[in-house]
Amino acid sequence: MVTAAPTSPASPSSTSTDFPGTVFLFGELLADCFPDREIPGGAPFNVAHHLCGLAGSQILRPLLISRIGQDARASRLLAACRAAGLSSEGIQHDGQHPSGRVEVTFSQTNGLHRFDIPPQQAWDFIDGAACEALLLAHRPRLIYFGTLAQRNNVSRAALKRLLSRSRTNGFLDVNLRPPWVGKDVLHWSLNQADTLKLNEDELAELATLFSPGDDAPQAQAERLARQFRIRCLLVTRGARGAWLFERERGWRESVVASSAVPIIDTVGAGDAFSAVFLLGLQLKWAPADCLERANQFAAAVCGLRGAVPSDADFYLPWRQRWGLERKKPA
Repeated sequence: MVTAAPTSPASPSSTSTDFPGTVFLFGELLADCFPDREIPGGAPFNVAHHLCGLAGSQILRPLLISRIGQDARASRLLAACRAAGLSSEGIQHDGQHPSGRVEVTFSQTNGLHRFDIPPQQAWDFIDGAACEALLLAHRPRLIYFGTLAQRNNVSRAALKRLLSRSRTNGFLDVNLRPPWVGKDVLHWSLNQADTLKLNEDELAELATLFSPGDDAPQAQAERLARQFRIRCLLVTRGARGAWLFERERGWRESVVASSAVPIIDTVGAGDAFSAVFLLGLQLKWAPADCLERANQFAAAVCGLRGAVPSDADFYLPWRQRWGLERKKPA
């Protein structure tokens, strides 16, 4: 196990370490529909929400790129973005397709959740020309993207246009939701990733597809990283913490300590992990700190119903602990 604490280099498109810098978050903005309530969600929204709550626009500017319909749900999703401090500049409007939703149900036997994601939602039709205009206006430090938002050819083409015209690093958050993700999408996405985040089950699936072998998960992850030239690979393991593999530095491991906060659900825990690790990359935290803090924050989010807090004060102790208290405008 590696004991050195290497620094994480800035994006190639960044010539300055001055903040704030812009991070693009591309993909689904939708409502997670639980049996008793509806909560705004979608991995890019969740990550952007946490970045706003933890860092605020004076440290980092998250810009969500998505698409919503012209319906009552769209109004609620926009209100949630405003409440979180997110700009709506990157949110497109669609007069033909409904705003996104996911039906979330829980198993009575094991407590795990299941997602039912209807097809042909507004976020499946993100316009590439509008994405490119944002790119020219903001020159992001990093582009966060996933696999679910590529289930439709329109949004997939928009993401390809965005990444092909940018020299910035890609942060790929794998989200395998059968039957929506194919091998071709995964192969292309892995080739765009400087940082890859996935869980143990997703690692096993990718290893079967691209680097089969009857060996340990760490060996599978290392092969994937080297095959696709991924600099930083993160494997989350729920209550058992996470691994971090850096292609030039080797392995680190972090274990989550027992929490006094009872688990309500695990929806969005992976997004919380991604948000803190992404923030740490931009602020040049040591990799060990990125890993440990991401684990701690993800565990705390499991104490919420849904992926994001309804009260912004949830973020206050984390900002204080990590020295992220916002400065007052001059």
